[in-house]
Amino acid sequence: MSKITLNQLTHPQRVRLLYKTILRLHRGLPTELRALGDNYVRDEFRRHLKCNPMEAQLFMTEWARYASTITKQLGLRGKPKGELGEQLDPSAVEMLKDDQVVQLYELMLATKALNGDTITADDVRGATPK
Repeated sequence: MSKITLNQLTHPQRVRLLYKTILRLHRGLPTELRALGDNYVRDEFRRHLKCNPMEAQLFMTEWARYASTITKQLGLRGKPKGELGEQLDPSAVEMLKDDQVVQLYELMLATKALNGDTITADDVRGATPK
């Protein structure tokens, strides 16, 4: 049986492979983060079903980068090796559309609540970091 390379897959097949890979990687996350992450991934992939080719390329590139980051942070055994996640580049945040900023903000509030962190008045007002 011959091996199939990524270049031989159709775009929908590559999307499906990335989607399933990310969900598999999430198995190594703590339970609460896994549930939040799985729901977020499902929503994002559904939301981009009908996007234009340029957006699709950017979408795939960023999610592949996410999968790579999670792979490094979980290690070979699928258990977190230290802290999960990474800081966002402020210039990348500046390029987000308004609805993406709202979505990022809601994700921040959800993760704070999961970690048992107190959601402050500054969080609710949307204060920017200093």
